[in-house]
Amino acid sequence: MDWLSALQGLRAERSPGVLATVTEVRGHAPRDAGAKMVVGTGATWDSIGGGNLEASVIERARAMLAAGTSVPETLEFSLNEHAAARHGRQCCGGVVRVLLEPFLPRPTVAVFGVGHVGYELGRILSRLPLTLHLIDSRADQVDPGRLAAVTAGTADVRLVASPVPDTVLGTLPDGSHVLILTHDHAEDFLLCDAALRRGDLGSVGLIGSRAKWSRFRRRLRAEGHSDAAIDSINCPIGLPELAGKAPAVIAISVAAELLKTLELGEAGVFGAPEPASAQRPAQLLGSAVPGPHPR
Repeated sequence: MDWLSALQGLRAERSPGVLATVTEVRGHAPRDAGAKMVVGTGATWDSIGGGNLEASVIERARAMLAAGTSVPETLEFSLNEHAAARHGRQCCGGVVRVLLEPFLPRPTVAVFGVGHVGYELGRILSRLPLTLHLIDSRADQVDPGRLAAVTAGTADVRLVASPVPDTVLGTLPDGSHVLILTHDHAEDFLLCDAALRRGDLGSVGLIGSRAKWSRFRRRLRAEGHSDAAIDSINCPIGLPELAGKAPAVIAISVAAELLKTLELGEAGVFGAPEPASAQRPAQLLGSAVPGPHPR
């Protein structure tokens, strides 16, 4: 597997890695400028020249992975018999500079309900380095034509049409951030119940009034959830200081609040490099037919 396929594979499985690139060569060296390799926690792909050079890069890259850093580093190696070498001497005679670019797993955000507010929220979040799931029980809401402006962004967007969205919630990776804003309060409740039964999500937010949340709290308690667990759901969602009921205003408010959560819980992710090769096109799961549907 070459470095490009490895980079995309690590992104798909939500694993961290470091992209190492030879940026400058002076004199003789095993590889020319532009040579790349990818270092994962347990494997490497491709080569930047072998020997002490490559072994030292792998060692430093794995230290960066262990520390969870997102800041790139540049290393310089003298390839001569007098240079310090922990992994054997290389006597090519040149000097090599290598750029190490860590990339951390993208946070996963799932928006349940892609009506007016969900659509605007999807547009905003799609501009961030996320894995973004947009789920709706109404197939027309996740039609690729309707969401063309959403799928054109930076995020890895997954469009999911499912008549039972709470089962989709059960398939999300642990640590996912869930936002519930469907067109149906009954559906909202099932999703809240399913989220609490998982217990391993990064955050859960629910759109609605305090009166709605008061009713939901009673019903969730009746389903056997503790008050501490119920308190983990954030409702109403959004920044309280941002007033307004227009879909775009609500979406901005919710996105801003989520971004604060992500910056606290996913330190470094938004500062990490985003190799263009790691991006993937939107995927549609399930059937969909075109046509708007009001929330």
